[in-house]
Amino acid sequence: MTEKTEINKLPSHWFAIRVKSRSEKKVLDDLQHQNIEAYVPLQRKLRQWSDRKKWVEMPLISGYVFVYIIKKDYEKVLQVYNVVCYVFFEGKAAIIKDEDINLLKRLLGQHEVELDVTIEQLKPGQLVEIISGPMTGVIGELIDFQGKNKVALRIPPLGYTLLVETPRKSLITYIVK
Repeated sequence: MTEKTEINKLPSHWFAIRVKSRSEKKVLDDLQHQNIEAYVPLQRKLRQWSDRKKWVEMPLISGYVFVYIIKKDYEKVLQVYNVVCYVFFEGKAAIIKDEDINLLKRLLGQHEVELDVTIEQLKPGQLVEIISGPMTGVIGELIDFQGKNKVALRIPPLGYTLLVETPRKSLITYIVK
């Protein structure tokens, strides 16, 4: 077997890396030029300046880029300009589940879904499932946040909570046994 075939058999994982302020897109580009799979969750937002309004793509989670790497590329990622460090959880670089990255991609692919991210540690509430609309089947924790009902989907290693706005009639409550 060749070395390349051996490397392809090694397990790859998603990791979160912390990057310098406002450098998410540049780091993404630099990583991709080095053949490292990377992802920055981007969301279109209407920004207001004193003289105009403009739609811009902004990172959903400021200061973070996700990389899908094998162990041998760990140091290579840290060499990229504007990369600060890996996000650690319990003393190790936090592995982000494929399902969490896929969920982010799915949610950001829905144009009618408004997403907010908060670092605030929200109090646990009811476990709910969305039963209608573009996010049918998504399960999360119901949070009454700023007067709106939102489903909170936690990404534990990052310490962030993803808030998705959805109408009350689109939710059913689970009874946890």
